[in-house]
Amino acid sequence: MENVAKLKKEFLEYLEIEKGRAVKTVENYDRYLKRFFAFSKISAPKDISEEIVRKYRIYLNRANLDKNTQNYYIIALRMFLKYLSKRNIDSLDAEKIELAKAAPRELDLLDIADLERLLNAPKGTSAKILRDKAILELFFSTGLRISELCNLKIDDVNLKRDEFSVRGKGGKIRVVFLSNRAKDAIKKYLEKRGEIDNDKLFSVTPRSIQRMIKKYAIVAGISKKVTPHVLRHSFATDLLQNGADLRSVQAMLGHANISTTQIYTHFTDKQLKEVHKAFHGRRRK
Repeated sequence: MENVAKLKKEFLEYLEIEKGRAVKTVENYDRYLKRFFAFSKISAPKDISEEIVRKYRIYLNRANLDKNTQNYYIIALRMFLKYLSKRNIDSLDAEKIELAKAAPRELDLLDIADLERLLNAPKGTSAKILRDKAILELFFSTGLRISELCNLKIDDVNLKRDEFSVRGKGGKIRVVFLSNRAKDAIKKYLEKRGEIDNDKLFSVTPRSIQRMIKKYAIVAGISKKVTPHVLRHSFATDLLQNGADLRSVQAMLGHANISTTQIYTHFTDKQLKEVHKAFHGRRRK
């Protein structure tokens, strides 16, 4: 009988090679499963039982992890169990494990005035400032994840067209679109920068981008925390507030499931109150 350590290794390889998951995702699954095996002290798949999982969930809850984080651990375990079932290895049915009901995520959003001040915060004509301006405009124009932006190559972005393809989570390719402001900012940056030795569009790291955005948020007088993901949120809510349908926004964000995109409707639905107030019952006295 195969032991769980060997099966876990094969499962992680399956995620990386056959499912095309990112290396970081595989590392997270490894960490989640290690915690389960350290807690349960099981050695064989058949030893995974509903009772052990129940005790594990109590353990996670008492470790003061929020419900969403607890669910990450449980999702990894369910994926592992589904993998065992696919290989006809006797273990607990993954369908017997339900996720904890988590509170809807609160979105960190910028109002339009804050957003405009942030996008206009880089002032000057140096290559560095023009690069920062291009990065900010590109985030808001495309809704790119920070890893996707850092990995962009010059040849990826065709400025003769208003769109380009990007490889997102799970290796999935989607099309994103350039606003005139983003395209103009990238052109000015590339003209100023000139030729360099590598093929990266910006030659930046996720950490340097986070620091850059924080700096310009302070310059713009924004008190709330601003991150690349906040700009991604702003991109999505801007589309929805201006009439875009949820499926289109899902495609532009690269979400595998529309349920992920639906978090943005909690914000845009607030507009319904104003619509109701403005238009309901106007002919009644």
